[in-house]
Amino acid sequence: MKLLDWIRNSVGALFRRSVQNAELEEELRSHIQHRADDLERGGLSSEEADRRARIEFGGYVKFKEQGHEAVGGNFLESFGQDIRIGFRKLRKSPGFAVVAIVTLALAIGANAVVFSILNGLVLRPLNLPEAQNLLMIERGNDKSTMQSYPDYLDLRDRNHSFDGVVAYDISPAGLDMGGNPVPIWLYEASGNYFDVLGIQPYLGRFFHASDEHGPNSAPYIVLSYAYWQSHFQSDVRAVGQVVQLNRHPYTVLGVAPAEFRGTELFIAPSFWVPMVDTDQVEGASNLTARGARDIWLIGRLKNGVTPAQASADLNAVGVDLEKAYPKEDGQSNFSLAKPGLIGDMLGGPIRAFVAGLTLLAALILLAACANLGSLFAARAADRSREVALRLALGSSRNRILRQLLIEAVMVSLMGGAAGILGGVALLRWLSAWQPVPDFPITVPVNPDARVYAVSLLLALASGLIFGLVPVQQVLRADPYQVVKTGSITPAGRRITMRDVLLVLQIAICAVLVTASLVAVRGLVRSLKSNFGFEPQNAMLVNTDLDMAGYNGERTPAMQRRLIDALETIPGVTAVGLNDRVPLGLGWSTDAVFQDNSTDLRLSNEAAQAMTYDISPSYFQAAGTALLAGRVFTWHDDAHAPQIAVVNSEFVRKIFGLGAGSEAGAIGRYYKRINGDRIQITGIVEDGKYRTLTEDPQPAIFRPLLQSPSSATWLVLRSNRDPRKLAEAVENKLRELDPGLPFTIKTWNRAMDSALFASRVATLSLGVLGGLGAMLAVTGIFGMAAYSVSKRMRELGIRIALGAQRGEILQAALGRASRLLILGSLAGLLLGLAATKVLSSIVYQATPRDPLVLAGVVLAMLLLGLLATWIPAQRALAADPVILLREE
Repeated sequence: MKLLDWIRNSVGALFRRSVQNAELEEELRSHIQHRADDLERGGLSSEEADRRARIEFGGYVKFKEQGHEAVGGNFLESFGQDIRIGFRKLRKSPGFAVVAIVTLALAIGANAVVFSILNGLVLRPLNLPEAQNLLMIERGNDKSTMQSYPDYLDLRDRNHSFDGVVAYDISPAGLDMGGNPVPIWLYEASGNYFDVLGIQPYLGRFFHASDEHGPNSAPYIVLSYAYWQSHFQSDVRAVGQVVQLNRHPYTVLGVAPAEFRGTELFIAPSFWVPMVDTDQVEGASNLTARGARDIWLIGRLKNGVTPAQASADLNAVGVDLEKAYPKEDGQSNFSLAKPGLIGDMLGGPIRAFVAGLTLLAALILLAACANLGSLFAARAADRSREVALRLALGSSRNRILRQLLIEAVMVSLMGGAAGILGGVALLRWLSAWQPVPDFPITVPVNPDARVYAVSLLLALASGLIFGLVPVQQVLRADPYQVVKTGSITPAGRRITMRDVLLVLQIAICAVLVTASLVAVRGLVRSLKSNFGFEPQNAMLVNTDLDMAGYNGERTPAMQRRLIDALETIPGVTAVGLNDRVPLGLGWSTDAVFQDNSTDLRLSNEAAQAMTYDISPSYFQAAGTALLAGRVFTWHDDAHAPQIAVVNSEFVRKIFGLGAGSEAGAIGRYYKRINGDRIQITGIVEDGKYRTLTEDPQPAIFRPLLQSPSSATWLVLRSNRDPRKLAEAVENKLRELDPGLPFTIKTWNRAMDSALFASRVATLSLGVLGGLGAMLAVTGIFGMAAYSVSKRMRELGIRIALGAQRGEILQAALGRASRLLILGSLAGLLLGLAATKVLSSIVYQATPRDPLVLAGVVLAMLLLGLLATWIPAQRALAADPVILLREE
């Protein structure tokens, strides 16, 4: 009620403004006139009496303002006056206004983008009902997110902490809607998937657990809303249609709601199918293999159950699983993680990277505030006479400070609005961006109300921060001294607030430049490092023969035909086949045991090795060096003894043989978890298999005919033009099977997914480094220009007395140069410490690289030269005759 009364009185006072103004004016004039009449009767002239009366009366404006405050309603009026004055002041200084607004727009825009990424990937839960109760189940000490289907059934049925546990996987398949099948990505989901998540269909219905009656018993598809729009033209008659999925008939049951994109933030599928149909979708089934871990699990907590209690409940089930299945479930201790980023596998690195970006963006904003604080301090000094006159005329210091703060907030709001608009445009582009064209990776970072609110708060806080910088100048200003000397800058201070702000700004810039150069250098090294294969002059053809209906004995026969056909293309020197490519989006591991091991439980494994199924000519086509032994032949089939080629790390880890002695492993054996003894026939060089930043990993390459798979990656080695080679490959494949779905790309292009993190880190840090450099240039330039402008008369006298050019530059820019050196050294040291985290994201990134150190020093030197060039020219061009005449 008090607030309403205040508003009512303030609004009423606005309507009574003209009456109050007239009454106040009349009252004040009458007081002055009475005193003037008394003085005139004392013998003074009329003009002198009026002048003396006004002097004795004091600040006319001050009394007028106090009168308004006494009758109430002055706040809104004076606030409006301050806004109008602020606009006039900014309009009179367009250069200052543009620099300030653009500076803050860049900083606020960068923070809006980074916070939206933080909000979209870390803070905001999945767009599902009661998403805070959904948790991903992880296994073992390494927090693996991959589980087996039999373990899923046990965890689902035997836990007491979840209302439901769902299983899902992401897989490619071939979809045929009347023409040739096209490769598509889908979710394989357990029958209770939609029920546990609490999702309602947009159209039709979902599949349920009641639809499952054993393997391949539920031939149903649920379309995503986006796929329904793009491929079915939003036709409601799509429900009920029968399409071919890997040459098997499937019925479209329904359409998911538009806001539902699945249970992984980065992956938006085209549709969902029941997991019991995995044999038809993938060409093989692991539904009964307890050791085959290739699905993800999410559970919905019951009300009142904590994650710690749920973990203990799962671990109790895990103890029973270890006892019942010692070979397959050697590590059945479970933990829980927030879903959406494949648990801690991606969540940990992404959260660390986003946290680092947030810190750097905050440094950008801090540097912008320091820059603007320095500009506003200089502006307050330049307006010293105006401030002094207003104080002498009776204006209060609070009113002047309020005016300065309003100007600062106006600048911050305009800069914030511009920054938000630019940030929203960039965020919308990021959300639509698909960094890996053949895989449904998206970056869901569309801004929401939280992003706009945080951006607004940052803009207001920034305005208050840099607007408060000149407060001390105004509070301590002596009007008499200011009018006399023309400055409110305190004399005798060796270190000013502007100096501190400039050093801080330069240090932040040096940190950002160091981080960006470290990232760039690491990316360059990663592109030139040894991957264990040679992507240059190599073409990849990807298909899954199961999509075209090949299965059983037909699969390896068709793979042999593919290799033989592509080898006949002119210019192709080698063709190899692998079931998956290193640094691709998928991988497989196998438990390895010493040959003398008899207890083949996972707890006794010697290593987990990356596994690949390859054709005899794969190493030649991939450019992988054979260090010892032999590669496979087509005679190494299912009837021949089981063999493998391993890498050097495998030999070191399993047999303890170091570099140069790998040949000692030729002919030796290791065991698999099923007891099979595998003989080693060859040793190849180490490589990168999952990520560029991984530690050396043991790897096993097995003959394709001893472990057949429908997944097919063909590698062609050729020096031909990639476009012409792709045309020839497409023609050959169409001749073999017109209905075979496939994709063709260069191996360099296929590595986009592996280089995605490094490139994003490099681009992000490069942009932030560029923003920091821009702020540093404007800060140094402002400091140097202001210093020169205030010392022009002194510089003129020095030139008149015969000072040399070097002495003039030292006098004019020495302080700015010293601050530049101090800030650069501080920033370089901080940058060396801060960029250590990049080594987990950018391969071979190190801040102690001599080129990085030299680059930072050179960059800061160039920034300093660029920022001081114009002030230096102005100082050297000073004409003592003109300057002394002006004084």
